Amino acid sequence: MGAERGDRRIRTVGGRLDTDRVSEPELHFLGHSTVRVELAGRTVLTDPVLTPSVGPLRRVVPTPDPSAWADVDVVLLSHLHGDHLHLASLRLLGKARIVVPRGAGAWLRGKGFAHVEELAPGEILRDGDLKITGVHAQHSGHRWGPRLTHGPQTRAMGHLLSGDGRTVYASGDTDLFDSMTFLGNLGIDIALLPVWGWGPNLGHGHLDPRRAAEAVARLRPRVAVPVHWGTFAFGGSSLLPRLRGHMRRVLVEPPRAFAAEVLARDLPTTVVHTEPGERVPRLVTAT
Repeated sequence: MGAERGDRRIRTVGGRLDTDRVSEPELHFLGHSTVRVELAGRTVLTDPVLTPSVGPLRRVVPTPDPSAWADVDVVLLSHLHGDHLHLASLRLLGKARIVVPRGAGAWLRGKGFAHVEELAPGEILRDGDLKITGVHAQHSGHRWGPRLTHGPQTRAMGHLLSGDGRTVYASGDTDLFDSMTFLGNLGIDIALLPVWGWGPNLGHGHLDPRRAAEAVARLRPRVAVPVHWGTFAFGGSSLLPRLRGHMRRVLVEPPRAFAAEVLARDLPTTVVHTEPGERVPRLVTAT
């Protein structure tokens, strides 16, 4: 990561990374907003998208191996958009407990899924020793987008996963919101924060690298892992001369720009830039 690589607060994974600082939880970034989180004896999958394509979007990194979603206990869905609630991917997960925003349960059961539960911001559910708390997200919760009125609609949300003395915040898609500071006061070890999307531009309700760094300033996590980047692009977009160079940049640069923004603000958070498909180094030290 250039000049930032020597700073202890910004780390890049791969064969070059020293992972001698080991602690729970265990995370794997599978691409887009899909993260496998192992915490408190449970395995959680966030917003699983596990296939080579999602509608017109094509995966530009390798598709996860089925072992990446083996033995999942709980699936957390942050909202109903097709790149987060992906029916074909959910069908790969067998009898995992699927948690949807409150109001979407009947719709998803109607698609043939039996093990569906609902959660809303402010509500808590438990799976063994793992506590899952629904929290606010600033994003459209409509299945087909903010401008349509037909079809299923719920509130978008994020999740706090707590157990074994650790807390992981999976924000889902969100823009900045005031109560991020309140969440930070609760104490967050690892924040999974979106830093881009899948297109050449971002719509409303998303974080870009600069705004994601502001989220870090409010949340104050020990570790921030940039997600929602570098995984999907419109099929054929790389063939269009005007888009080719721009798409190449937005597929690789957002996590680096995010890390640079956090560094420029002198925030006491370690940014872990993990490529899609790779294990997230365990950098949370004991208290």
